[in-house]
Amino acid sequence: MILKIENLHKQYKNVKAVNGVSFEIKKGEIFGLLGPNGAGKTTVIKMISTLTKPDEGFIEVKGFDVVKNRHDVRKAVAVVPQENNLDGDLTVHDNLLVYAALRRVPDAKRKVLEIMERFGIASKRNELVDKLSGGQKRRVIIARVMLAEPELILLDEPTLGLDPSIRREIWNLIVQIKNRGKSILLTTHYTEEAESLCDRVAIMSSGKIKRMGTPEELINEAGRFVLETSGQDGCRVFRIVRSRDELDEAMKENGSAACTVRDARLEDVVVIEGGINEHGA
Repeated sequence: MILKIENLHKQYKNVKAVNGVSFEIKKGEIFGLLGPNGAGKTTVIKMISTLTKPDEGFIEVKGFDVVKNRHDVRKAVAVVPQENNLDGDLTVHDNLLVYAALRRVPDAKRKVLEIMERFGIASKRNELVDKLSGGQKRRVIIARVMLAEPELILLDEPTLGLDPSIRREIWNLIVQIKNRGKSILLTTHYTEEAESLCDRVAIMSSGKIKRMGTPEELINEAGRFVLETSGQDGCRVFRIVRSRDELDEAMKENGSAACTVRDARLEDVVVIEGGINEHGA
């Protein structure tokens, strides 16, 4: 087990950001944290990476306590933040080389060259980071954290704001990382991203985990079909049902109103468990 969290709590003033969260991540697993803004996902990442201390509960990374063994945890963990924290006045190569020096990566020059080739940024070696596109910057950030060969990578909204085609390129990089035996904790608002990449997911809302399992398990538990209609205000209204009989009954209740039927998706489960009532988004 690469990560173990039990009964985690964190409060800021009058806000309970994390309220009794527990989960584990296995070696080589991609685990997704889903939920609305303010659910507590980023706070969990901050506690795992030792940036803030839990109020209650405990976190272990490779058996090391995040409070008592911060140095060992930091060697095992790397964070890819939401924001771009590269030095825009340095080249791609120099950004990587500085990071390698800070993390005391042995044979840094050779590893920097290798990592640029592996992540498809070798042609940008001598370009200033400020001249790169958003997708290229994300590639550099992800490549950078891999220089120190961390066991657990924390990806906090790694594709936020990127075009769909670039997003899928980043997905391929994440799969590459997993294939090297690394474990990944991924927070994302894109449910199709979680369905495509994650072995298991947890849905958070108001600091608590509401559901946890594989994407397929969560979809099947919630229901097989979604009935969509238009509400009086023009917004789409949906209802998840578990069987064909329930679907037929729901359509009868709907009467003559126009409706569509589709298979349930992980997005539907997140909407319900994220604190939005089951009859409207």
